Amino acid sequence: MKQVFIVTHPQATHHVERRVGGWYDSELTNKGKADAAACGRRLAELELHGVPVFSSDLARTRQAAQAIAACLGSEIHYDARLREMSFGEAEGLNQADVGGPILSSDGDNRLDYRSAFGGETKRELASRLYEVMAEISQQTRAIVCTHGYAATFLIAYWIGMPLESVGYVNFRLSPGSITSLVEDDVYANREVRYVGDVRHLCLESAA
Repeated sequence: MKQVFIVTHPQATHHVERRVGGWYDSELTNKGKADAAACGRRLAELELHGVPVFSSDLARTRQAAQAIAACLGSEIHYDARLREMSFGEAEGLNQADVGGPILSSDGDNRLDYRSAFGGETKRELASRLYEVMAEISQQTRAIVCTHGYAATFLIAYWIGMPLESVGYVNFRLSPGSITSLVEDDVYANREVRYVGDVRHLCLESAA
């Protein structure tokens, strides 16, 4: 049986400062650091000690991966392909100054639309995430520390969604969530066992 656990990084400074994220190199808040430790404890409860952690190389995911690895005694592999979608010149700007949501599509052009701020198209984002997930899924067990929107395309790859079909897909995942992906040994069917579990964060959030 293969298992991949996707962890979305917990609360970061760009969340509370209401800045555009993407490749903007924000760090975890104090709450985010506590939630990252909670993610690590939950993965330890699942007996994932020593399982390799694959992480985006941005500061907020590096911090989350380090907290998780500390709980598991695991090695971390950083990979820029696991970054969030790039929003180009908008990254780090106050969301109010940007003038509203940054659109990622224009009518039927859902894969190749590029916003006025530059950055990536959905096709470019999905292509790099499909590429790295193809490599990670060769592992028997793996933990992936990434970003909320990027995680959508890791799940899409896992279930065999063609790249040309990802224009509409979105799994809305909260910060600090854990998603479990499983491939069985008999039929090699790929299961999404659960998506965006945040129950391990409840006590930390209430503290």
